[in-house]
Amino acid sequence: MKKKKIHLEDLIIELLERHSDSWVNTETLKSAFKLPQKKGEERFEKALKRLLNKNKIIRKNDKIRIADTRQQTNTVEGVFSSTRSGTGYVKVEDRDQDIRIPSKHTGTALDKDKVKLSILPKSRSDRTEGKIVEVVSRGKKFFVGTFHKEGKNTYLIIPDEKSAQVEFFVHPDNVNGAHHNDKVTFRLVDWLHQRSLPEAEVLEVLGKKGTNNASILSILAENELQAAFPPAVEEFAESVAVEIPEKEYKRRKDIRTWEIFTIDPHDAKDFDDALSISMRDNGNYYLGVHIADVSYYVQQDRILDKEAVDRGTSVYLVDRVIPMLPECLSNGVCSLRPNEDKLAYSCFMEITPDGKLVSYSIDETVINSSRRFAYEEVQEIIDGKKHELKDSIKILAKMTSMLTDKRFSEGSIDLDTPEPRFRLDEHGRPLGVYVKERLKAHRLVEECMLMANKTVSQHINRVRIEHKNRLKAAGKGRGENDKDDKFGKFNHPFLYRIHDRPDPEKLRNIGENVRPLGIDFSVKDGKVTAAKINQLIRDADKTTLKYAINELVLRSMAKAVYSPKNIGHYGLGFKEYTHFTSPIRRYPDLIVHRLLKQYAAGLPSYSFQELLSLGDHCSEKERDAVMAERDSIKLKQVEYMSGHIGDTFEGVISGVTEKGIFVLLNESFCEGMIAIRDLDDDFYVYEQSRHQLRGRKRGRTFQLGDDIKVKVTRTDLEQRQIDFIPG
Repeated sequence: MKKKKIHLEDLIIELLERHSDSWVNTETLKSAFKLPQKKGEERFEKALKRLLNKNKIIRKNDKIRIADTRQQTNTVEGVFSSTRSGTGYVKVEDRDQDIRIPSKHTGTALDKDKVKLSILPKSRSDRTEGKIVEVVSRGKKFFVGTFHKEGKNTYLIIPDEKSAQVEFFVHPDNVNGAHHNDKVTFRLVDWLHQRSLPEAEVLEVLGKKGTNNASILSILAENELQAAFPPAVEEFAESVAVEIPEKEYKRRKDIRTWEIFTIDPHDAKDFDDALSISMRDNGNYYLGVHIADVSYYVQQDRILDKEAVDRGTSVYLVDRVIPMLPECLSNGVCSLRPNEDKLAYSCFMEITPDGKLVSYSIDETVINSSRRFAYEEVQEIIDGKKHELKDSIKILAKMTSMLTDKRFSEGSIDLDTPEPRFRLDEHGRPLGVYVKERLKAHRLVEECMLMANKTVSQHINRVRIEHKNRLKAAGKGRGENDKDDKFGKFNHPFLYRIHDRPDPEKLRNIGENVRPLGIDFSVKDGKVTAAKINQLIRDADKTTLKYAINELVLRSMAKAVYSPKNIGHYGLGFKEYTHFTSPIRRYPDLIVHRLLKQYAAGLPSYSFQELLSLGDHCSEKERDAVMAERDSIKLKQVEYMSGHIGDTFEGVISGVTEKGIFVLLNESFCEGMIAIRDLDDDFYVYEQSRHQLRGRKRGRTFQLGDDIKVKVTRTDLEQRQIDFIPG
């Protein structure tokens, strides 16, 4: 590694600027540079003398401080993100565009750090640029990378690309059992200057680079997720009482004699929800959605709750589940396992044959599920197989089919994104990859959950209205806080699942992408109806690019998030919506259960501000989990294709850029790229308006939506990339 020349005076000034309000001990400052004992001390004193002569520092006995703090008045704060090239960007609230940070001005900032930056004079580009002047707080608790031994006592960590963009050095005392080429998690000890390496301490050895376990655990660490629970949390969870106290049987609605069943994937262990269904004499459906009462076992602000808050959600990777709660709870005490008495929180709904909700109740219950179904079993019953619960399944199927049709007619968007699945050997290596089949049984369960979630959120609206009416009847009128309480800030604040309208520019881009396929999707005045999007999806179903177009539509959408500010759910077409049905694996659902119980009892609950903060946190943890899940799928796809180097596959061109062609394989749903440099039969030019590459001499074209045969030439597990050439 080539060493850069460092000017000691500049280093001293930059360090003192970080402590501009304090006197710094000269010995402490000198030790920060790790200078040679004799010559280094002499060099340090000469540098101090030159700075004193230039009036840049003040010295008082054995302490010094900067004379001119040189603090910029034009400074802002934001969150820093780094790129592979070394350039960074800072997201600042109330600014539409991120501020670009040239690599020489990133200082000691790392990804997700909160930083203070000064705005630089206008550059040649129109983009606002800045310089990091202070790291206010570090954004990541830990990083992930590969441990290297470079010499007898020289240790480095090369971070994974998503984790950090700079190498770290490790003091021999902080190696903590790591060996060369181990995947490790590590923390930042200190970083004194941009032109020196940051110092790290190894936290955990994940395994040898390239092994399945190390790769999966690295994906978790990249996304700031951890698999193992702290021992104290596991111990507390094990102490939770399994037996239901007699007083709970008496206090709750006892429906253990009802016909109740669960429907889940065949390999599921955490059963959040169960269903019951019957017909009323008036011809209405009576649907019961029974949810594991996690809030009974996980008390607010206790050690178990704090861990659940921190995790925010369970993470579903290709070969394992990282639960939000320890398994003794998620798969045991709380799980609605068959033929066991369980505590539940139930939403009972009476629904007319045309889908109107005419009455409901939300009750704490005791249930005993009589049957555990897999989706495939329910599908067989729907298709005509005889079963003792056939009548109930048929009623459910009829009701949910009606609810689905009603939902789409009222503005819900029918996105169908494929879910790749893998057949793995005992070592986690993929033997095959396929796309999960979407069954009517899946839709059946989804509609029941949607109905319960919508009913619960509508219930809160009703509670607010009743509260206002009580105040009015009591002669208290509208309070000062009620005058502009659009989001229920002062009257029963609640946590919603919200989804904003799609980005018009991204929708226009979709229109450009699908035009060469003969699909008309125009966006006028930046607006588009759900009906128009559904028509696009139906048109896409007739093409080879069905899944790619669905993915484009999904990316154009705003991300659904958690917030007490209810703006509705655009994708579902609901004015009010929440998450109530999965408290074992989603922390927001646990919050909703607590809110419902506390409001029912007339007790104070979470404040609006607390819900705002928790909503932001849970939304971020959900994004991290989704990224980890996608990364694990991509990893297994690359592993699978690594065993097929030289093999030819059929696919469809899913994207065209100036750098090359993206190809989606038909059977395995693996995506890779043909780099333009590997198209060596001609000189190809990118025609953006037509989304194609065209050869100048022979006129051969590669266009979005074209069928194509490709050969696998290279895979990169670290970058999770697959390279093709035309087959």
